[in-house]
Amino acid sequence: MEKKIRVMSEKPLNAETPIEYLRSWITPNAVFFKRNQGEIMKEPIDLSQWELIIEGEVEKSVRFSFEQIIRMPKAIVSNTLECSGNGRSLLEEKASGNPWTIGGVGNAVWGGVWLRDLLEKAGLKEEAKHIAFEGLDKPLGSAGIKFVRSIPIDKAMSSTLLAYEMNGEPLPLEHGYPLRALALGWTGANCVKWLYKITVLDHPFEGFYMDNAYRVHQKGEDPKSGEVVKRIKLKSIITQPLPGETLEAGPVTILGAAYAGEVDVERVEVSVDNGKSWEVAELIGPHEPFGWRQWQYVWEVKRSGDFTIMARATDTKGGEQPMNAQWNVLGYGNNGIKEHSITVHIK
Repeated sequence: MEKKIRVMSEKPLNAETPIEYLRSWITPNAVFFKRNQGEIMKEPIDLSQWELIIEGEVEKSVRFSFEQIIRMPKAIVSNTLECSGNGRSLLEEKASGNPWTIGGVGNAVWGGVWLRDLLEKAGLKEEAKHIAFEGLDKPLGSAGIKFVRSIPIDKAMSSTLLAYEMNGEPLPLEHGYPLRALALGWTGANCVKWLYKITVLDHPFEGFYMDNAYRVHQKGEDPKSGEVVKRIKLKSIITQPLPGETLEAGPVTILGAAYAGEVDVERVEVSVDNGKSWEVAELIGPHEPFGWRQWQYVWEVKRSGDFTIMARATDTKGGEQPMNAQWNVLGYGNNGIKEHSITVHIK
């Protein structure tokens, strides 16, 4: 099943995972999607020259060497990471940005330390409300805008990992070596790579990547008035068969994945008649908080023709995947059932 990752741009590097590799609970590091705003360094930073700085609304500024971090209590968690614009090209009305299909997502087992353990060593002041992350990547373009993002303090203290391992290996350079922030269950835009500085603030960080680039807004609206892109939405994708594939009549195994960020997936249903009727799929494989659920449905095909296959997910809080996505200028959060349907031919 050797297939190259689909590169959409070289500078910055943006590339999506081939669909076939989404059929496994763990997405291999080599084909895990890549989303960047800046230029990736050519060589990994020398760990003896690297340190993590925590400053701002803290009792004392602190610095950690990599050796100090890996000797702290370790956490190992699964987490499905998705690009905010994943599925953008599937929208009926065109939206701006990289033309992701469904490959801007992957699930990995991450090793690292809880952010709260480091923040507690710095001591948070009463004014501490937000945590800003800054990486070592260099901006591209004449404006020279650094990729800086912040998250609320409650997310930082409850479920944010500073990861130095990915699927049992040191964090690959393209995924943020030596350290990246992972706001578990939130989109990749909140998970800064090549992390070297954390600033504790009394307000959300103000800048292009907070106020313009990752806001859900409509035509004619000021981006800053839109909602900040944070949580991954409830969604199901079909990974087998492939769109447009020709199949033999008889039993056809339909595979897919479903995920809901911070919430658990309870059920996936499949329709093979363009949404007229639905059958419950079987959830298979590991079941971990923040990790996706793999699913399958065996379809007994008795006649030839063209068929539209759909999948819909329900979460444990009663949330239901919408039939159609909510369009926005930058195409964020496409989780529509119809947008992710596929058509196959039975001969």
